[in-house]
Amino acid sequence: MRPIATPAAKPRASLIDRAWKTLVWAIVVFFLLNILLLIATVAVNSMATRWFGTPLPEGFTLHWYGQAWSDFQLASVLWVTLEVVGAVVVLSIVLGVPAAYALARVRFPGKRLAMLVFLLPLMVPPVTYGIPMATAMYKFGLAGTLPGVILANLVPALPFVILVMTPFIEQIDPNLESAARIFGANTFRYFMHVLLPLLVPGMLAAGLLVLVRTIGLFELTFFTAGPTTQTLVVALYYAAFSTGVRAPQSIDAMAMIYMAITLIWVLIALQFVSPTQLVSRVDDPR
Repeated sequence: MRPIATPAAKPRASLIDRAWKTLVWAIVVFFLLNILLLIATVAVNSMATRWFGTPLPEGFTLHWYGQAWSDFQLASVLWVTLEVVGAVVVLSIVLGVPAAYALARVRFPGKRLAMLVFLLPLMVPPVTYGIPMATAMYKFGLAGTLPGVILANLVPALPFVILVMTPFIEQIDPNLESAARIFGANTFRYFMHVLLPLLVPGMLAAGLLVLVRTIGLFELTFFTAGPTTQTLVVALYYAAFSTGVRAPQSIDAMAMIYMAITLIWVLIALQFVSPTQLVSRVDDPR
């Protein structure tokens, strides 16, 4: 027989439950408050004329944004970032969607092993394979070049597209292909008029997420970029930690530009995909 809960045990359990929830919310609020205060400090300092020993700066100006733009050559850095991100997004979609289609539709021995190999760059820290990859790129003359930086960023981007698109393709009824064949559609017509329109939402979501991820990818870009192939996140690192005297306000202004660009793309991505949709599975290959 199960023991009968006494009336005194229920209020005690309810009290412990409320205390635990309060503790969790207090930790979350404390964490978010610290993040917001850090961002607010950087934002205020990026517009401060002078801020030393006072609660607020003596004045505000946008001069530091103009100085950061010229001192750190942000026009060139943003162009390189655009080239790298655009190429990585296009290549990851072009290569990742067919691979995801094969994993979703074709059953073959070792399918789970193949999926594991594809996802290894997402599960392993970038530093682990980034240093050997950079060493190989220096050996073959790819390091410091734009194709080398694109190739380095493509390594984790391609598995990410496969991870997003595989369950998306699994949700598409395979009988649509049989129906298209019955009505005389060849492979090209089936792809253009049936499959591609169904894949566009998933491709758009995967592309936006890869874009946001590539903008913030530091390690692999840092290992393989040269003086003229730095993306914004690497240029920000060099601005903050390289030798020389630089105004901290201009560095904070550069950080705010990077934060604004990333935040804009994150908000755009969230309009098309929910993070909870990324939790998925691959069908049993048996």
